[in-house]
Amino acid sequence: MGVSVVDRGWASERLIEAARGGDPEALVAVVHSAHPHVRRFAETLCASPQDAEDAAQEALIVLYREIGSLRATAALASWMFRIVRHECLRRARRLLDRPDEADVVAAASAEDEVLRRLEADRVAAAIRALPDVQRRVLVMRDVLGRPGRAVAESLGLSTPAMKSHLHRARAALRLSLRGTDSA
Repeated sequence: MGVSVVDRGWASERLIEAARGGDPEALVAVVHSAHPHVRRFAETLCASPQDAEDAAQEALIVLYREIGSLRATAALASWMFRIVRHECLRRARRLLDRPDEADVVAAASAEDEVLRRLEADRVAAAIRALPDVQRRVLVMRDVLGRPGRAVAESLGLSTPAMKSHLHRARAALRLSLRGTDSA
């Protein structure tokens, strides 16, 4: 059986049932617990942070108004995500239908977002291609921002060995991102 609503960090099934039955306090609690999940999902789909916030708010309004029509409490997450997806698509279509000056700026930022994500995918692929120890050192030090001594200790390396692996990882990453094969 799939993951229940409770396991995903959403409101409890009992609380959702109470909200479906019209309990106003339960409804507020369900909307409040759903907001962070809905917002994160909207950020992955929408073209801009403003569209993501608007789509999340729209989904929460639909939840507030229509929770009584929800057939099963376990379906809350998928129902909310469908609403967010629909709202993000609606906003994207509106950009294509009305390319006035404000929408051109939003479209440019959407294009920038796509380019940024493509570049992030390129960087992630280059990091994945690094040898295991170099990848771990690079991620812990440069991505997570951990101190060098802590990185060395957690990987069982001396500080000079950790620095050497970090230097090699950075050099290999630079070469890879320039389009040159790393040696």
